[in-house]
Formats: sequence, C-alpha cells, structure tokens
Amino acid sequence: MLTIRMVEERLAKSHQRGLIHGACHTYVGQEAIATGVCAHLHNADAIFSTHRGHGHALAKGMEPGQLMAELFGRETGCSRGRGGSMHLFAPEIGMMGTSGIVGPCILQAAGAGYSSLILKSGQVGVAFFGDGAANNGAFHEGLNMASIWKLPVLFVCENNQFATEVPFASVAGNSSVAARGAAYGLSSIEVDGNDVLAVEAAAGEAVTRARDGGGPTLIECTTYRTRAHAEGMGDFTYRTREDVEQWRARCPIARLKKHLLEHGLASDAQLDSIEQEVAALTEAAHEFAEKSAYPTAESATSHVYAVSANAPHRDAPSTSSATREITFMKATLEALTEEMARNPKIFVMGEGIGVRGGNFATTSGLFAVHGAARLRDTPICERGFVGLAGGAAMTGTRPVVDFMFADFVLDSVGEIVNQIAKMQYMSSGRLKMPVLLRGCIGIGHAAATHHSGSYYSMYAHFPGLRVVVPSSPRDAKGLLKTALTCDDPVLFLEHRELMSVKGPVPEEEYFIDFGKAAVVREGSDVTVVALALMVHKTLAACETLAAEGISVELIDPRTVAPLDVDTLLRSVAKTGRLLIVDEDFAHCGISAEIAAQLADRGFDDLDAPIRRLNGKPSPTPYSPTLEAAVVPNVEAIANAIRSLHAE
Repeated sequence: MLTIRMVEERLAKSHQRGLIHGACHTYVGQEAIATGVCAHLHNADAIFSTHRGHGHALAKGMEPGQLMAELFGRETGCSRGRGGSMHLFAPEIGMMGTSGIVGPCILQAAGAGYSSLILKSGQVGVAFFGDGAANNGAFHEGLNMASIWKLPVLFVCENNQFATEVPFASVAGNSSVAARGAAYGLSSIEVDGNDVLAVEAAAGEAVTRARDGGGPTLIECTTYRTRAHAEGMGDFTYRTREDVEQWRARCPIARLKKHLLEHGLASDAQLDSIEQEVAALTEAAHEFAEKSAYPTAESATSHVYAVSANAPHRDAPSTSSATREITFMKATLEALTEEMARNPKIFVMGEGIGVRGGNFATTSGLFAVHGAARLRDTPICERGFVGLAGGAAMTGTRPVVDFMFADFVLDSVGEIVNQIAKMQYMSSGRLKMPVLLRGCIGIGHAAATHHSGSYYSMYAHFPGLRVVVPSSPRDAKGLLKTALTCDDPVLFLEHRELMSVKGPVPEEEYFIDFGKAAVVREGSDVTVVALALMVHKTLAACETLAAEGISVELIDPRTVAPLDVDTLLRSVAKTGRLLIVDEDFAHCGISAEIAAQLADRGFDDLDAPIRRLNGKPSPTPYSPTLEAAVVPNVEAIANAIRSLHAE
C-alpha cells in the first residue's frame, strides 16, 4: 500500500511538472483493495483493470519504474510508451491490461476464466472496476455468463462513490452493487474497502472458491478516491472538501499501521524503515523513468498485426490434386472440424451452435465429439461473449464466435474495435488475439434490414483486423483454415446466398494466405473486381459478353483486409479498364478504396475512368421486388462492362 501511495503522489508531482503528457488517474485512497486481492494471486492469474489501474499493476508485481516510465511515454514503460496512464500491460506477471473504456475488463476476466475451464489450468481471472461500470451492460452480461458456466472469476467493484463526477447513488436504482449478485446466482459480499484485512479475507475465500470449481464471486469494496478524478481536474463542484477530509481520516494505510502497532505486530522503527525503503524505491523509479529514452518513430506502427513464427505450410494444392464437389457450408465445416481435432484450445461460442449445430449447420456434429465446453451455447448477449472471447484469446485459448448474421455482432462493435483490434499493438506484441468472428452477410433471402448487412468495409477500416469474404467452397475452406491458425483477429463473413453453392474442394489439406486475390477468369479487355455473390453474378455476365467478343478478367480479392492491390494492378496493366462490382453501397465502401488505390498506383495504365457498380444506398427492404431493386443483377453488370468497354 505504501508503494502505491508514494508512487501515485510522485506521479501527481510529475504531472504538475509536465512529465506526463496525458491523463493521470491516481489510486490514492483505494490502496487496500488492490493489495488485499492481489495478495492471493499468482503470476499465471490474470487481472483486467480500468483507467484507474496504477494500483492494480503495482499490487500484481509491476516495477514502479516501468509504471512511471509508461506515464512519461518512454520506451522502458510497461506498454513501451503506447498506453500512458490508462493502458498498462505486463502479461508476464498476469497484468493483462487496463482500459480507458468502462466495462470491457469484466468480460475479459470472464474470458480468462473460460480459458482456465478449457485448459484446466487452475487460473483465476480478476476484474477490477468502478461503481460506474455496475450500470453498464458488460456488468450484467459478464456476471450472467460467469455464473451459468461457473467460471473461476472475481468481480471486484471499487465503489468510490462517484462515476467520474456523478454520484453513484443518483444513477443507480439499486445502489448496492453486491446485492445485484444474487440476481445472477453468484456469491457476493460487501466489505470495507479501506480495511485491507477485510478485503484480504474476502478475496481469499473468493479465490479459493474459484480454484475449487465453486464459480465466481462479486466483491463490492466501499472506498473513496481522495484526489480528483484525474490530475488537474477540478474537485469540489460535485463533492465538498469536508467529505474528502473525512475519508482521508479513514486512510487504509494509517488504519493498518494503527492495527499493527496496537497488536504488537510491528514497531514504530520497523514501520519507519519500511517507509524509508519505499521512498527510496520511488525516487529511484522516478529517476529511471525520467532518464529513459522515448520510443523511436520507426516503432510507431509495429505490432499492429502478428507475425506467426510457426505458421503451417500454406501452399495451395496443385490443380491436379484430387477434388470433390461439396457445398460452401460443408467446406467450412470441414475446416473447423479438422482444426478443432488438431487444436484443443479452439472453442466455439454462439446461439444454437451446440447440440443444434448452428443456424446454418456451421458446427453440425461437433458437439457430440467435443462437448459443451468447446461448443458453447450462449445467452443472447453479443457484446458479452465477444468481449469474453477477447479475454480468452489473451489468456491462451482460440475462441470462435459464430454470430449467425453480421448485423447481430454490431452490438459488440466496441469490443471488436476498441479492444480486440488494438490489443496486440497496445501490448507491443506480447498479447496475441486469435479470435475468429464469423457470420452471414448479404442480400437475397427476404430477410429485410436486420439480417442482410455486409459491413466488411466498416471493419476493414480498422488496423489490427483481418476481414475475409470468400466466394467459393474452395476458398472458404482454405481461408477458414488460415483464420483458425493465425494470431490476428479475423472477421470471416459468409454470404448467405452462397451457403448451398457447390464447387470443387481439394481432398488434401491446404491453406490460402490472406491478402492474395484470385484470378477467377482471365481476360484482356476489362478488369472486373467483385466480392462474394457478385463474383457469381459477374461470371454469368461474362458468358454473355464473351459471345459479344468482350473478354473480361474477373478478380476476387477474397480478403478486403489485407487487400491485394498488386494483383489488381497487374490486371489493369493488361486490360486498361477497371469496373468494381460491390453489393454494398458505394459511399465510403470497399469499392471506393479499390478505386482510390488503383487511381493512385495504376493511373498510367488506365485507358478509361474507373467505374463502380454498387448497391443502392438504403437499408435492405423486405419485398422481393424492392430487394431486387437495391442490388446489382447480372444484366446491370453486363451493361456496366459494355459501357466501360466502349469508352
């Protein structure tokens, strides 16, 4: 507790000096909680924290110099200068990260508990969060999942009375966080968060329960932060000086010191010696941090994606390899079946993917082989189980999230974009994120606007994500095999209208690398780039055009992130003309990106303007006549090619 207090007070002074370039959220007044909980944890136990996470990091074993250097933005910092106050990573000691977003730590800790279930490791996951998070959806989804699956997790609410500057009592219908645990059938307790012995005792019981298979515990620790929400912010517009002084008088450090002296457990001289030791440690840490170098500019974009040292042999089979005709769905099921048999760390989560085998038979037959732990039917809580998957990936397993339709996973966009996509980068490559997120996209089955979206352009915008959109059974299997063996998060988007399409698939094992487009049809007059169902519609148009003497080269990017621009450039150098056909609407879409890239790098090879044929910019309607009106059809594609060829 003294280490946390003295480091925080030194950081407050450093903030005043301008050594800290961004926010600084101190943990002063709450030291007993991190100390009491982490006293029971091993390095292998995983903790997940909040923007106010300095105390958790230090209690878990982080060197003060690493913490200070991180806030100073130096390369010796725990996150190599990438995180600052709100993003602290030290996976070597089980400090799996702090977050500037409220709530994700709850779901990630549940994911660590799920990894423990799969790996049978005895590992415990711990989430530290404030009272504000108790009103967040992640709290309810996380506690429910942990309870129904009896995950070894501690949910530690540090109720410091204010969510930023809003009194918790004014925004909570039930201001007892601990009382909410009963609603989810898990053990819960409220303790004095300024009494380290009470926290230590409650945490000890909870950790033992978790390790023994008794499931999760919610611990509400009543406490108070005695400094402002963040250094430099005003503090007395929403609370009074008198309130702060009253809580300072309940200082957890002074309280423990008094206990030790009254019970003869330590002398004044011993306690003075400890204070001097910690003060010297703090000053040495500050000196180390201030003398450390800043990270180099060259390192600014490293670790956005993983470099897999042990990637499997990825050569596709030769054209002479034995093949058979199977459906798109069957091809992906083969890929998942093969990899689940090979890798016991793979598990699948989703609604109805267990005994039922998935809405589109994506997991058919696997439950009977692998059981409920690896084929886990979930509640309808997409944010919850996507966030859980992120925490599981951080702690050694390989989750597959089957969300049926791409529209559904929009509920979890924050977990995908703010957490999963950024985790490898923010941890400087020390955490991997092998999460596979798969589901259906596309228009054509009268499903209207909540079951027909595509969204690949949106996800492709974010660094750290791989986005895969296959168009054939062969490509679907090879790309899914790669997705199940790489260390990056992958959005695997399958067009609903292609699930029953049959095509040749090699019998031997094979992989298809991301970022390698397929030349579906060779030609010399016009290059057409198309994705998913539009590949098949364009092929139909090509047959008609061939009879008219128009030779079309059809390119399927297969992955939109990464995008294989080089193959497109080679084709345009041959044909001089480019048409992009995309079912999705044009504005800010992948067709715009392809057009921009080709105009930038292939302008001299173009003999005509780049043209785009897109779906109409509207939500997807239900009626077949309306639905048909918003997507390109074969005739429209053929006409667009004819027009471009004539220019």
